[in-house]
Amino acid sequence: MTVREVGPRDGLQMVRAVMPTAAKLRWIDAMAAAGLREMEVASFVPPAAMPQMADAAEVVRTVRVRHPALRAVALAPNLRGARDAAAAGAQTLVIPVSASEAHSRSNVRRSRAEQVDAFRAIAAWARGLGEAAPRIEAGIATAFGCSLQGAVPEREVVALAAELAEAGAAAVALADTLGYATPGQVRRLVRAVRSAVGPVPLGHLHLHDTLGTALANVLAALEAGVRGFDAALGGLGGCPFAPGSVGNVNTEDLVYLLESEGFDTGIDLAALLEARGALRDGLPGEALAGRVAAAGIPRTYHPARAAA
Repeated sequence: MTVREVGPRDGLQMVRAVMPTAAKLRWIDAMAAAGLREMEVASFVPPAAMPQMADAAEVVRTVRVRHPALRAVALAPNLRGARDAAAAGAQTLVIPVSASEAHSRSNVRRSRAEQVDAFRAIAAWARGLGEAAPRIEAGIATAFGCSLQGAVPEREVVALAAELAEAGAAAVALADTLGYATPGQVRRLVRAVRSAVGPVPLGHLHLHDTLGTALANVLAALEAGVRGFDAALGGLGGCPFAPGSVGNVNTEDLVYLLESEGFDTGIDLAALLEARGALRDGLPGEALAGRVAAAGIPRTYHPARAAA
């Protein structure tokens, strides 16, 4: 079971304040110390569009040095961003492709078909790097609905996933960008996409908690065979180009649920809660979500590894 922390990327892109680089790195240090093995630490986009990511290259380079066992993940919407991310040392690149045509034009200023072409170009470039190439994953945004377009036909999501797999994706992930998904929809779409992409793995499921259904959707995804999830410490996050998108599924609550259900995440929940202190120091005044943080770790909690 893999939990990929996306707070330093998805979480920070929705806050108004710019977290100082040193504070961001202390926060990442604290989360790595808690046992997180994968972390989306930056987005390689123009600083004018997203000043929170102006230090993306510095963050990736420093994380690679400080935490050689941590897989450094970055988001890159285009070939230029992919090249910059790879040059900084990112080991995995997530390339966003929106299922919603309206969100695609809002998010990357391209049609969905144009962004698929951009993904194809990135995959071809990466293949040319040989063994030095970063892993190229496709992230299908708005896979479960869009605040700009409304419903996104599931058949279009499945067809898009198959197209991205054929284009060279090392994994194809589904993102509930708006937090509209229901458990039944998650089960159905996960199974349909897995069938459509054949041998290409289904990537981490990216869930937002807009309607309070994220953890219910996690359970549905587990039933459908998903074994990797994105999450953000403190429930931070959202998409600035999708009105109404709010925080990601909370990392602390997700770890509590997974471990309690017998899935070994390798993450120390108590240490993860302590990492919220580094986040507060870097973003004073920012509201943090989290039921486990509010209630404390129950005395009945038994991590999966300890139970085994």
